[in-house]
Amino acid sequence: MARPRQQLLAGGTLAGLALLIAGSALFPSRAAQLVDGKVVFEKRCGGCHALDRDKEGPRLGGVYGRKAGTIDSFQYSDALKNSKVVWSDNTLDRWLTDTEKLVPKNDMSFHVESADERKAIIDYLKTSSGK
Repeated sequence: MARPRQQLLAGGTLAGLALLIAGSALFPSRAAQLVDGKVVFEKRCGGCHALDRDKEGPRLGGVYGRKAGTIDSFQYSDALKNSKVVWSDNTLDRWLTDTEKLVPKNDMSFHVESADERKAIIDYLKTSSGK
C-alpha cells in the first residue's frame, strides 16, 4: 500500500523527497506560471501596452482570439487593420518573434528573442482573455 507523500517525507525517505522536488520542477503550478507571465509582460510589453487601457499601443486585455486591429479607440496601421490575423498561440508567437515578418509595414517594430518569454507572455494574455 502506498504511503502519502507527507508520510514519506516525515519518515525521512530520501526517495520521497526526491520525488517531491522533481514533481515540483516538472509541474509548476498554474498560478506560478501566470505570475511569471505577468512579470514578463510588464517588463517586455508594459511600456507601451496595458490590459485595460490604450497607451502608446492598444489595450491587450481580451486580445487572445480577437481579430488584429479592431479596438475602435486605437489608430492601427492599415497593414494591421487589413491583415485578417486572429490572435492565437501561433500568431502571437510569430508576432512576438518578428512583427514585420508577420504583418509587413505595421507600426510596431518589436522582437522577443526568448521562446520561453514569448510563451509566458502568450499564456498571460490568453488567461487574461478568459481562454
